[in-house]
Amino acid sequence: MNAWVRSRTRTVSLLIAVVVYAAIGVTACQRAGDGAWVAAWGASPLAYLSFSNTPPPPAYEDQTVRQLLRISTGGDQVKVRFSNEIGDKPLLIGSASVAIVDNDSSIEPDSVRPLTFGGETSITIPAGAPALSDPVSLPVTALTELAVSIYLPEETPPGTVHMGRNSFRSGAGDFTRAIDLPGAEKTMTMVFLTGIYVRTTEDTGVIVALGDSITDGAASTPFTYNSWPDVLAQRLSERDGEYRSMAVINQGISGNQLLRNLAGTSVLGRFDRDVLATPGLTHIVMLIGINDIGSGGLQFPGTTRPPPEMRTAQEIIAGYQQVIARAHSMSPPVTIYGATLTPFEGTAFPGYYSPQKDEVRMAVNKWIRTSGEFNAVIDFDLAIRDPDHPSRLVPEYDSGDKLHPGDAGYKRMADSIDLSLFE
Repeated sequence: MNAWVRSRTRTVSLLIAVVVYAAIGVTACQRAGDGAWVAAWGASPLAYLSFSNTPPPPAYEDQTVRQLLRISTGGDQVKVRFSNEIGDKPLLIGSASVAIVDNDSSIEPDSVRPLTFGGETSITIPAGAPALSDPVSLPVTALTELAVSIYLPEETPPGTVHMGRNSFRSGAGDFTRAIDLPGAEKTMTMVFLTGIYVRTTEDTGVIVALGDSITDGAASTPFTYNSWPDVLAQRLSERDGEYRSMAVINQGISGNQLLRNLAGTSVLGRFDRDVLATPGLTHIVMLIGINDIGSGGLQFPGTTRPPPEMRTAQEIIAGYQQVIARAHSMSPPVTIYGATLTPFEGTAFPGYYSPQKDEVRMAVNKWIRTSGEFNAVIDFDLAIRDPDHPSRLVPEYDSGDKLHPGDAGYKRMADSIDLSLFE
């Protein structure tokens, strides 16, 4: 082949490559314009856990459960993620719906959307599995309060739950499409519900707040949205429209630990399910480890198992390094911010605090601040510690138990976050 032919061949090949690349680019843009699915709300699944020896909620039978939640970003369509991941037998959902909340357990009539699963109005979810509804058309905006109603026709123990959220259980009957819920009994136990996804045409990032009760919002005012992830979501939603839209998904579990299964699966064990599988995930804010430290040597009420071993700072740091490595191994890498552990001297739980344990906390915080292994640091410890007594919370930020912040403390935590981290 002479030089002229080789040159012509290369030119034609290049033109073909450019045309193919352009076609692929147009297709990708068209798909993006059609909308992308992102998480708008979440709750990690776990088995019911009593912190004060209270019995679990009674089984449901021929009842409707209406569960209220606030999404953190909007879209024009909605999917609902249900879960039987902690269950030991199949879960029958007889019918389900999603709607916009009007007041308390009442929903806006024009917003009720029955849910289907592969076109069917009911579904049996195998033990250990989740299920995703078909999409429904329901235009929603950030901070919209939704109600997800499910009808449980058979005797159904509350196998997969999330505690500390807003839920109602009805009298007998399927009221998934009812505007008002007859016989509504208000509870704080959410069942079989772990996610809301929305379809959006905007460029939207998704932040997962990963942690324990201090992320879950324990000790904030019940039936409100006052956890630090809730306040962060509100701050982000109020930014100027020039900024990227951001969702905040709260995957905190009260009592949860980084290294040990006790109150739910450990963070190392649930990280893929609760975090990396989140649609649209771009950022993680991780606040975990205080229960690994505080629970060391404690005999938990009502249990016969040996007290957990004391944890060292290096063990906790090694756990962090595993989480960071897994986040950064995604394609593209997920940005992960480390949050410092907050003070806990004087906590109302006997044996939970000791000066030795606080030394571990301070060593962990030093590593978070100085190692450079997280993409950035969010210094919650600095935000709410008493400058005159740094091992304690500022009194006005304390809920009263010397461990969990109250509403003011959670707001201070969220307000301390530099929003430029999420541009």
